Amino acid sequence: MRIFKKDPDFKFMNKKWLAFSISGLIIIGGIFAFYSKGFNLGVDFTGGTMIEVSFRNSHSVGELRDSLRKIGLGKSEITKVGTDENKFFIKTIQSLEEKEKKGEGNDISKHEEITLKIRKMIMSDEDKSNISLGKIDLNNSSVKKITDFIASDGISLEDAVKSAEQIDKLKKEKTSGLIDGLKEIESLGLKKRVITLLGEKAFFGNFTFLSVDFVGSQVGYKLRQQTTLATIWALIGMLVYIGFRFRFIFGVAAVITLAHDILIALSFILFFNIEFSLSVVAAILTIVGYSLNDTIVIFDRVRDNLKMMRKSSSGQILDKSINQTLSRTIVTSGTTLATVLSLFFLGGEVIHAFSFTLIVGVVTGTYSSIFQSCAWLEIWEKQFLGKKNK
Repeated sequence: MRIFKKDPDFKFMNKKWLAFSISGLIIIGGIFAFYSKGFNLGVDFTGGTMIEVSFRNSHSVGELRDSLRKIGLGKSEITKVGTDENKFFIKTIQSLEEKEKKGEGNDISKHEEITLKIRKMIMSDEDKSNISLGKIDLNNSSVKKITDFIASDGISLEDAVKSAEQIDKLKKEKTSGLIDGLKEIESLGLKKRVITLLGEKAFFGNFTFLSVDFVGSQVGYKLRQQTTLATIWALIGMLVYIGFRFRFIFGVAAVITLAHDILIALSFILFFNIEFSLSVVAAILTIVGYSLNDTIVIFDRVRDNLKMMRKSSSGQILDKSINQTLSRTIVTSGTTLATVLSLFFLGGEVIHAFSFTLIVGVVTGTYSSIFQSCAWLEIWEKQFLGKKNK
């Protein structure tokens, strides 16, 4: 598919110093932001607890924060999921200074203690009263706990297990994860004795934990190391591949361009205080692959034009190569950007950081393939090969 009837004749190489200046200012701003406030590291890298909680009644972030402040967790990150649902993500971040002091077992105990504290704090007075009377909360009980509760009343273990599994399945089928009342239990077709027991000694709590994830501080520390190594090895792999496929200097230019794309993406993550998690790492590595693909297409044209335009200057050859692939670049980047914009606006809070990073990466990768990768080739030719020829 071609956008232009004939290849355009834009002089991209004449704008390389302007492009370098813009990129330099963004990266310097990112460095300043890094040293002034640092990354907003998520649970994956710091260690901590992430809970997805669903409420029956309307709640606000402020109300939840006030409740958590009473147990010393007021600084937890609380995010509402969507606008209509009463679902929230609660993330408690473990102090980085603790990573060397605690073993993994102690981490897990600490997380379980935090989870229990949060559960007790957001529990309504009515639910607390029911628990004090020895009743079981079906919305906050595991299959095993429900099984044991039913079996303790003299009901056979087989019937208890079957009943507990059906109740758990009912909760998972509901988007809120909450059973509203005994009528929904009756619709499961459980044995009458089980229904009678649950009607007398069970209640349906006003909230439920849809998921609880623990990340130990030691695990978070290792993930930070592995993320750095993964990025470095990816860049080295690109250098080797492009150096073998084209020329070594092509590989160097590609790696510099990829490093530029990563630094720009990290800078915008810092500017907008985006949570740095494993999904963001995945997006950054995706950016590396996306940007490299576009760069290789241009380099392939450069290689061919070097043979056909021997009497032309390096700037003319590079501009010609970029212009020949410009239609392909615009179409590919445009369709990709439309997709990631849809993810950003319609995908929900869960993939917000991932889609944001991809948006920055697609725009930056397209810009760098045009204004950065070939510009480094021209600089090499003029500054080093030119002097050598003289």
